Amino acid sequence: MISANNVTLRVGKKALFEDVNIKFTEGNCYGLIGANGAGKSTFLKILSGQLEPTKGDVSITPGQRLSFLEQDHFKYDAYPVIDTVIMGNARLYEIKNEKDALYAKEDFTDEDGIRASELEAEFAEMNGWEAESDAEQLLNGLGIETKLHYSQMADLTGSQKVKVLLARALFGNPDILLLDEPTNHLDLDAIAWLEEFLINFDNTVIVVSHDRYFLNKVCTQIADIDYGKIQLYAGNYDFWFESSQLLIKQMKEANKKKEEKIKELQEFISRFSANASKSKQATSRKRALEKIQLDEIKPSSRKYPYIDFRPNREIGNEVLQVEGLTKTVDGVKILDNITFTLGREDKVAFVGGNEQAITMLFKILMDEEKADSGTYKWGVTTSQAYFPKDNTAEFDSDLTIAEWLTQYSEVKDVTYVRGFLGRMLFAGEDGVKKVRVLSGGEKVRCLLSKMMISGANILLLDEPTNHLDMESITALNNGLIKFPGVVLFTCHDHQFVETTANRIMEITPAGTLIDKITTYDEYLASDEMARKRQVYTMTEEDN
Repeated sequence: MISANNVTLRVGKKALFEDVNIKFTEGNCYGLIGANGAGKSTFLKILSGQLEPTKGDVSITPGQRLSFLEQDHFKYDAYPVIDTVIMGNARLYEIKNEKDALYAKEDFTDEDGIRASELEAEFAEMNGWEAESDAEQLLNGLGIETKLHYSQMADLTGSQKVKVLLARALFGNPDILLLDEPTNHLDLDAIAWLEEFLINFDNTVIVVSHDRYFLNKVCTQIADIDYGKIQLYAGNYDFWFESSQLLIKQMKEANKKKEEKIKELQEFISRFSANASKSKQATSRKRALEKIQLDEIKPSSRKYPYIDFRPNREIGNEVLQVEGLTKTVDGVKILDNITFTLGREDKVAFVGGNEQAITMLFKILMDEEKADSGTYKWGVTTSQAYFPKDNTAEFDSDLTIAEWLTQYSEVKDVTYVRGFLGRMLFAGEDGVKKVRVLSGGEKVRCLLSKMMISGANILLLDEPTNHLDMESITALNNGLIKFPGVVLFTCHDHQFVETTANRIMEITPAGTLIDKITTYDEYLASDEMARKRQVYTMTEEDN
């Protein structure tokens, strides 16, 4: 068990947390949720001991081991992958190194023998002999190939490092597991594996995530941060949402009844207070009036942007024809004879672990890259708006937010442009911020504003939910569901894909295309995917 006792954290004069008392018990997976800036990651740092609270303390059941997901992707670059994972159990790794150093000595003494015997006993008790195989099993489950297990961390890609650091956090069956955005940069297969791992994990888990499906799948309780307080709710994310909305509704209805009662008592007092025969009743009602207290209903600190894509022109029957697109990068064919035709009602989710191929396809379709062979043709009634995965170049400018968005608007009126910014939660002085200094989430909201103001009837979005909070993801999800045009997108948020897409295209590791007109859940449940998962499991067992 881990608990926060009267925890207060002040940043300057502002209290991020105030007298927080909460216990996280064994056998539960807690989803820690709240608006951007509410302090979710900060609270995890307090629980893990990386950050000291201004007041209060954190207590852990004696003898229990805590593990957390590292955020520094370069911290272990000097180490092999397998060692990085085993480091997740610091004591085990320490014993392993001391033991190896003793056996490597040329002048091995009797004292060394006694010490080695003690270490061997502790090593065996901690299942040290299974450490490498356990680490490899975690790495395989997250999609890190066996040939990479003994490579240096420095040689891995960013997404591979994320998976290794996650395996490090999971290693050795920790008693308390803290995970801050564990699904970021994971492919859908790795997320599904992590879901099953956490469902079957018997100890305490506290997880921060913007993935609603993930929270629904793994969480047994929700810890909601709002206005510096943390409120526990039994159940998953959807249950929290329904419960919190119901609670607010009940409080409003109770207040309405109280207000009606207050009005009734006030009218009686006003009418009969001067009447001698009614004076006792008026006095009694005054006392009753004084006892009525309205419930304080604080508005949530959560803010939802208003995302509404409105095409300037209705799309025709001819949308997009792709014939034989092929592309090789660094000697590897990532797109191999890609062919498909889009209809006017298609909302296509591109899936699969070959993210580079999906990004390349989008860039080719937006004429940012050239295919080695093959053709594509957009319909004459179409207009496209594009959300790139890497938006660095978009914001390499000293323009303000308002100036930046104005350059993409046919209407140059400042009020018109600021209207779009206001919908995306850029209010007042935010409009004069330089785009160069924006946070990741702010840049995403700027790009979505650009897409809205374009009036395009075809939207291409490459990982648009990265850096967005739960509220913005929900707003974007709803905006795409009601969008009357065509959508091509890729996203790691299961619920986002399931509720938006009516067609699934997978680009396989070989660069070929699997095209299905179906929902995402139906696609995952198909015999083809079941066979693939069976082969994947057999491969793990062979390793």
